[in-house]
Parts: sequence; structure tokens; C-alpha cells
Amino acid sequence: MGAGANISACTVLILGRVFPTENSVQAENTEFTTIRETILISMGNSLFVALFALIASSFHTRAALQAEILALRHQLAVLQANAPRHLRLKRSDRVLWLFLSRFWSGWRPCLKIVQPATVIAWHRRAFAWYWTRKSRRRPGRPEVSAEIRDLICRMSRANPLWGAPRIHGELLKLGITVAQSTVAKYPQRRRKPPSQTWRTFLTNQVEQIASIDFFTLPTVTFRVLFVFVVLSHARRKVVHFGVAECPTQEWTMQQLREAFPWDQAPRYVLRDRDAIYGRNFVAMTRDMGMEEVLTAPRSPWQNPFAERLVGSIRRECLDHVLVWNSRSLRRTLQRYFAYYESCRTHLSLAKDAPLSRPVQPPALGKVIEIPQVGGLHHLYIRKAA
Repeated sequence: MGAGANISACTVLILGRVFPTENSVQAENTEFTTIRETILISMGNSLFVALFALIASSFHTRAALQAEILALRHQLAVLQANAPRHLRLKRSDRVLWLFLSRFWSGWRPCLKIVQPATVIAWHRRAFAWYWTRKSRRRPGRPEVSAEIRDLICRMSRANPLWGAPRIHGELLKLGITVAQSTVAKYPQRRRKPPSQTWRTFLTNQVEQIASIDFFTLPTVTFRVLFVFVVLSHARRKVVHFGVAECPTQEWTMQQLREAFPWDQAPRYVLRDRDAIYGRNFVAMTRDMGMEEVLTAPRSPWQNPFAERLVGSIRRECLDHVLVWNSRSLRRTLQRYFAYYESCRTHLSLAKDAPLSRPVQPPALGKVIEIPQVGGLHHLYIRKAA
């Protein structure tokens, strides 16, 4: 395009694209128009194109501007008739029309590519975005790590009687510095008053419970011997046992006195409803400060610790030996109970013995075995070579 030409190229921005059109009016500054068209074609942002066109139009005469406006409106009408229903406008295009709608009162009649309600919707959306951005959460206290949060929740579940001050104190002892108000946000809220678990309740009561029971054993001469055992629930320890051929109520009472001399009697004693426990036995236990807990008739499972002890005695000892008389039975039971208390591991005691055994590391030496209960069982310990 050279100087003096009657046809000039004018740039129109529609839908983010640049379309060259013909204008019947000769532009006065041809060289400046050529530079402007080159810049407009190379620019992809419609907002900058519109601003540059505004600046360039200030150098035109009024007649040239009117002619260009006429050409642009004609092209807008043609493109609007053939344009798709939904236009894709960039954010910069919306910002331009928001700016014009704020400072130009006659913007509505000149808006062709979108409806005025769309511009108002843009303004409302921009208003919401502005205040959301302005009222966003500012950086405050550092966030509590997930590990500390899990620890707080675990403490709250394991200790239902603890509140935020108690948990906060435990965290301070662990070297974890957090605010007490932060700790108060994470423990679980309970609808009911805090209560300990059944396991905790039974563990606290087990120190004050003892079980008593009888079991029988035939001798080589087919006589029946009665064995009376007293078991402490705390460490599954056999407190006392007695052997008799014909036990009586007085003999049973004496065995219980020997099991708990002085003030060592537990709070509760669990037993069945055997007739040997008569009125005198009941009165004696009351005088010793013990409260009897009776099982239901024919319900040995309600005295589980004593029943398991009797089963262990039979399976691990008495089923493998011959008993001649009460003396030999007493001697055999003494050896077994010595092994039971100091050597035998128990599932209920976390694989420990009633009289706790220390863990022997390999550095102490090689493993040796020591026969127990006449060789029925063995104790394994480490000994230096």
C-alpha cells in the first residue's frame, strides 16, 4: 500500500481476530496508517489494539473518523449476523467493557457483540472476585503438622478423662510446643460423659480379685484326691494350694486363712456354689473383709482364670505322671507351680512369667536348657562359656 492510494486497510477486532476491510475514504496520513496496521496485525490482545486505535485516531480529521466509524459499524452488523451465538471473550475484553460501562454513560447503544446484561454480570463477578481476594485468609499461626494432630487425637481416645489442659501438658513434656487453644480444637467431642473401657475397668479391679476352686485326681490305687487352689488374678500367681483325701469346711477355711494371712486378703473372691462352702465359710470371708462373688449353677466358664489354671495343670503335668498318694501329688504340684510362676510364659502377661523374667541378649553367651518338672518342661537361659 503506497502513498496516494484511494483504498486503505482498516483493522477491525472481532472475537479476538484481526480482519482487513476496505474503506472508501482516503486516509490522510498514509505512511502513519501503514505503520499502525502493521502493529495492529502483529498484536494479539484486543485490549491493546483498541487502546492503540484510540491514540491513533486523535491524529485523524473529523471527516476521516466519521467515515471510519461508518465502515466499522457496517462491518460489525455483517459480522454480527454471521457470528456464532456464544462468543469467546478474553478477560482483557471484559475488563475494557467494565471500564467503559463505569465512565461512559452511552455504552449500552454501542454494544453489539454481547448483551448489556452480560456486562452487568461481568461486573458482579468481578466485584465478588475483588472482595474474595481482599478478604482472603492472611498468614497467621503456623499450621500444626499431621503427626501432632494424630497424636492429640490418639491421646484423647486413649484417655477419655483428659481435657485439653492435660493433653497440652503431656505434649510439653514430649517437647512439642503448641498452644492450649490449638490442642482444644482437635480432641473428639463426646455426647456422653467420658467412660473408661471395659479392659481398663477390669485391669484396675484385677488386683483385688482372687479365685478358688477344687479339682480331683485319681491315684494309682484308685483313690480320689482333692486339690484346692487359690489363684490371684493380678499376675496369675498361685497363692496357695492344698491336697486332701476328704476335705471338710473347716479344712477349706484353714486353707484360705493360710493363703491370706494378716491383712493380705483381696477385696473379692470368686467361687462356685459347692456345698463345702457353708455358712461358717461365708462368715469367715466376711470377717476377713472379702466379698464373695458366686458363679451361676453349672457355669464353670464364669470362673475362667481358675478353670484355665486347672486345665493347664492337667495338660502340662498331671496327665503325664502317676500319683501314688497325697504326698507325691503335693511334691509334684510344688515342682510344677515353681515352674509355672518363675519360668512358664503366659499369653495374658505379654509372654512373661508371673515372676517376671528378664530378657537375656545374645551377648550373655550361648543358650543352655535346664530340666523342669522332672524333664516334662525345660528352662532356656544364656550362660557364658
